[in-house]
Amino acid sequence: MIFDRHNNTSLNKYTIWIILFFSTYFFGFDVNNDVYRIVNQECLKPGERIEYRVHYGFINAGEAVLKIDENIYTVNNRPCYKVDIFGRTKGFFDMVTTVRDNWGTYLDTSAVVSQMFYQSIKEGKYLKKEVIEFDQLNNVALVNRINKKDSTLIRKDSFDVPPNIQDIVSGYYHMRTFEYDTMTSGQIFNVTGFFDDTTYAVKVKFIGREKLKTKIGEFDTFLMSPIMPDNTFFRGKNPIKAWISDDKFRIPLKVKAELLIGALEIDIRSYDR
Repeated sequence: MIFDRHNNTSLNKYTIWIILFFSTYFFGFDVNNDVYRIVNQECLKPGERIEYRVHYGFINAGEAVLKIDENIYTVNNRPCYKVDIFGRTKGFFDMVTTVRDNWGTYLDTSAVVSQMFYQSIKEGKYLKKEVIEFDQLNNVALVNRINKKDSTLIRKDSFDVPPNIQDIVSGYYHMRTFEYDTMTSGQIFNVTGFFDDTTYAVKVKFIGREKLKTKIGEFDTFLMSPIMPDNTFFRGKNPIKAWISDDKFRIPLKVKAELLIGALEIDIRSYDR
């Protein structure tokens, strides 16, 4: 990666969310304290696999693979999809800073919230392993600190979180279930998610609808953008944009981040379900 993910500023944490995983800001915000909600959707299915190319202009920067396991798992007595995101650098970027990351979630099939999140991070010399257990009924996130070398438990920390909290992976998949058909251009909605021991609240602007050509075909899409704080990292109005297919599958097709010099883009290259 060309970004310093270990800087403690909120801006750099936001950048990692968006650049790598397209929709880290698009988290659920329904409130229900005593029972699980039901999200009616048909876009998430076992066995789905999506591959992306990450590039800086004509230079390949990396690749990402997103997949839903073919089996259904039980976590907290709830049926869950097992979802994994794998990200890695390639070419010149791999020589500068080698990235081999895996983020995963056990995503409640009915409520579309996280029951458990896990991550295994290798970015240069930086290593991190962590498992987060979510108690969605009592609004608690239990963070398990894992030894980077032998995978033994170091300690557990408990955090209070809002109802229906998401992790960075489950939030991305929940984003696909939103009712974009009813949104109007310029509409802004607030979203929340738990990451790095912190609950974030972010505003997202629905820009509108747009045609988009991709390697797997041309699509009608929904276009949106997180509202970024003032910074010297990005340029232009709505510097980060995300396109999602306007069909029943709600396929995340592309993300583009306008940097001070050039742009970093994530483009779909294959889709299978």
